[in-house]
Amino acid sequence: MDEAAAKLLAVGLAIGLGMVGPGIGIGMIGTGALNAIGRNPEARGPILTNMILAIAFAEALAIYALVVAVIIAFVL
Repeated sequence: MDEAAAKLLAVGLAIGLGMVGPGIGIGMIGTGALNAIGRNPEARGPILTNMILAIAFAEALAIYALVVAVIIAFVL
């Protein structure tokens, strides 16, 4: 395996594995929020605010994985 192939493999693994966790986490956050709203519709506002904040934090991890993949692809 030459250097270019190893670099492409590393980029694919970094972005692929880095996106799996946040994707699952965002799905679980959405499910929990919908269940909470279904049980207590009056608390919809605070639940949605906290859900959006939690999704933003989970999405930040995916962005970090993207940055690492770009660094591997173009800098190293």
